[in-house]
Amino acid sequence: MGLRRKSREIALQFLFGHDFQKRSCEPEFLPAELDEFCQCFDAGRKALPYARRLILGICDHLEEIDSLISSRSHNWRVERMSLVDRNILRIAAFEMLHIEDVPPTVAINEALEIAKRYAEPDAVGFINGVLDGMQQKGNT
Repeated sequence: MGLRRKSREIALQFLFGHDFQKRSCEPEFLPAELDEFCQCFDAGRKALPYARRLILGICDHLEEIDSLISSRSHNWRVERMSLVDRNILRIAAFEMLHIEDVPPTVAINEALEIAKRYAEPDAVGFINGVLDGMQQKGNT
């Protein structure tokens, strides 16, 4: 598994737990929460810097990202999506919008590979449709 894939999986695990516990994305608390997470789980030193970048960036741009996801997921509000699906979408959307060295097709492919591992089988098509809609509409 590549280093960035591991980083994306760490970000997914952190964001899933964060959502599950209904924690807010307050910037003053995130670094301590992330440190606590890394102490409790094997996060991998080399993968951590990019995972941190994803987590902090997603939390910083959460409204923008969720609005974009919502606009591309017909009949699905972000808050009704499964925790896994919405956080996979958030990671890919953030990369598509804010990480210049990750082409949108790579962000989408990585999201689909992670979805195959962590999401329900039906979710892969849903995630692909939402992300493809983002790419097709020129929002990246």
